[in-house]
Amino acid sequence: MNNESPEAKEQTPKETSKPKHSWPMWLGAVLVLLLGAGYLLSQMTSGGAAQKGSKGGGKNGKKGAGGPIPVAVDTVAQGNMGVYIEALGTVTPVYTVTVTSRVAGQLMEVDYKEGQMVKKGDLLAVVDPRPYEAVVLQAQGQLQRDQALLANARIDLARYKSAMEQHAIPEQQFATQQATVNQDEGTVKLDQGNLDAGAVNVTYTRITSPIDGRVGLRQVDPGNIVQANGTQALAVIAQISPITVIFTMAEDYISEVQQQMRAGRRLQVDALSRDDTTMLAHGTVLTVDNQIDTTTGTVKVRASFPNSDARLFPNEFVNAKLLVKTLMQVNIIPSAAIQRNNEVAFVYVVDSAKKVHTRDIKVATTNGLQSAVTGVKPGETVVTDGFDKLQDGLEVRIRQTKSGGGGAAAQTVSQPEPEEQTNKAADAKGASHKKKQKDSQQ
Repeated sequence: MNNESPEAKEQTPKETSKPKHSWPMWLGAVLVLLLGAGYLLSQMTSGGAAQKGSKGGGKNGKKGAGGPIPVAVDTVAQGNMGVYIEALGTVTPVYTVTVTSRVAGQLMEVDYKEGQMVKKGDLLAVVDPRPYEAVVLQAQGQLQRDQALLANARIDLARYKSAMEQHAIPEQQFATQQATVNQDEGTVKLDQGNLDAGAVNVTYTRITSPIDGRVGLRQVDPGNIVQANGTQALAVIAQISPITVIFTMAEDYISEVQQQMRAGRRLQVDALSRDDTTMLAHGTVLTVDNQIDTTTGTVKVRASFPNSDARLFPNEFVNAKLLVKTLMQVNIIPSAAIQRNNEVAFVYVVDSAKKVHTRDIKVATTNGLQSAVTGVKPGETVVTDGFDKLQDGLEVRIRQTKSGGGGAAAQTVSQPEPEEQTNKAADAKGASHKKKQKDSQQ
């Protein structure tokens, strides 16, 4: 007897209608993760094999990871190096004269050429002298007249003196005549002074050079009226040889420079072009200014140069280098070899096994391209170029240089590896053989 209810009979078919092979969603996600992990593992395995192969190739000296790093090097030398004070200087003539006329009149002649070298006393220009020659002639006539009056007064004085001794005239008359003689003597002196002044003005009409030097551009043309002691210059003359250079020096060097000058040593100064590449002249320190500029902490120094070849030009800017002292038998390396960090300066030294090692150094002085240092020995090899990948203990390959010298200015060229040369020769030989076979077939 079946006691199941109709509701239970209806539920049984519903339960059996569910699919038997459905996959949960989490199981699919697990499968995706497993596939991704397998792919990554295969990539890591292939990368390790490639890295191993590249290491094996590095042993043959080819470029690549682990191979020698190409660098340019130079050798530590030993010698003397000067300690210089460098500053921007101005070429200043010892004498610069602005020539003007001391008398007024018409400019009759200009007897110099622009840019001409003149000597002291050479004629430069002539102002019309005729008015001044007439004044001289007048002064001469006045002087002669007054000299005649003086002579007559002296004769009368001698007569009055004889008559006074004989009591023929009163003494007052003799004293009056004595005063007349004195007055005439003063008049003659005044006339002589006017004559001399007129003669000086005649001399001033011929304008001559007061110094040796070079004349600039002409300022006034002949025919113009010039004024006495006016502002219009007839010519400007600057002394060229010798000439001086004025530059500034830090107050820290004053005691050392003054001490050497008091000892009688002539301190050498070099004048270079503005780009610091061309040597213009050699000179010596002439003097140091008597006070320090408190705003800059510097003092002016004047150096003298012979300038016989006129390479230094007035008001030209030059780079002045004052040799303070010379360091004897110091270690000299290219400045390009010096590397710096936040604490010290150092260089990379290459040993006999072609490996680099850092070495701390101290820089004593530098002249731009070379530096005197301590911390290295003469004959040691230092790296001057190729620092990008250098580390302590790495192996390097020395590049050949065109000029044979190291430093920042050396131009380097990489030589082909022996294996590369062999491969190139083999390729060329194979190409030649194929060409011969092709020709024989034709």
